[in-house]
Amino acid sequence: MTVHRMLTLNFTIFNPDAFVLMGIPGLEQLHMWIGIPFFSIYLVALAGNGILLYLIAVDHSLHEPMFFFLAMLASTDLVLSTTCVPSTLGILWLKSQEITFPGCLTQLFFLHFSSFLESAILVAMAFDRYVAICSPLRYTSVLTPRAVVKILVGIVGRSFAVIFPVVFLVKRLPFCRTRAIPHTFCEHIGVARLACADISVNIWYGFAVPLMTVIADTVLIGISYALILHAVFHLPSRDARQRALGTCGSHVTVILLFYIPAVFSALTHRFGHNISRSFHIMFANLYVTIPPALNPIIYGVKTKQIKDKVILLFIPKGMQ
Repeated sequence: MTVHRMLTLNFTIFNPDAFVLMGIPGLEQLHMWIGIPFFSIYLVALAGNGILLYLIAVDHSLHEPMFFFLAMLASTDLVLSTTCVPSTLGILWLKSQEITFPGCLTQLFFLHFSSFLESAILVAMAFDRYVAICSPLRYTSVLTPRAVVKILVGIVGRSFAVIFPVVFLVKRLPFCRTRAIPHTFCEHIGVARLACADISVNIWYGFAVPLMTVIADTVLIGISYALILHAVFHLPSRDARQRALGTCGSHVTVILLFYIPAVFSALTHRFGHNISRSFHIMFANLYVTIPPALNPIIYGVKTKQIKDKVILLFIPKGMQ
């Protein structure tokens, strides 16, 4: 073996200039077609969440804690989808595959940060429904504007504290192998696997922390809804029970839409070694596109205040 060859093999870079995102391996011939549904779903997410944010911002009747949390959810959905989908479309349609190392870390951070933030927002929304249904007379005194701001600061701070260490866990790694990432965007474990060092800490942090967070959040949501159901079924009026259940229905649907794919993705990523890489990548892309697109539709259909405002926005008064 020549000295030049030995130096090439032993050459280690701690901060590479760039990575190359390979898209969906094995489906390169279909990249152009795969991009069409992703683009369409992304447009729905932009339009739906944009309309939701506009309505909540301009209509004073929607300036309540419930809709403030809904606006936070819509904003987070926009961040989540915009972090990944445009770069994915650039790879699928324009062959724009190179991403700088700082750009990769930035994308990685906002991808995981927005996912954790969305989980925390769903907990806050469950608490909002608990107070509204179980203690309606105390709703305005419990969820004051000051309390809502504190909740916002708390959930943003928690998400930042959990995800920011991931940036340093990746940044500390030496990279001496290929710069090619078999994915459409940068995510923690996908980037860490390119390192020529022990990544046990990355693997366990990337698996255990999300799992513990999901378990803690789902337990809190479960307790909230157990108390809500107990209160609802003790309401004297059937109409009151139906209204209360209808109010919670959209939230429960969004919770399932978020947590089921998240848990499935985490488990298959950690244990699904027999599942093809192209399936992992396709599922990951669906996870960052479909919930952000469906969430505003679900709330628009199942929340009367939102549905009425959308009708007023798009249908002339003479036709209503």
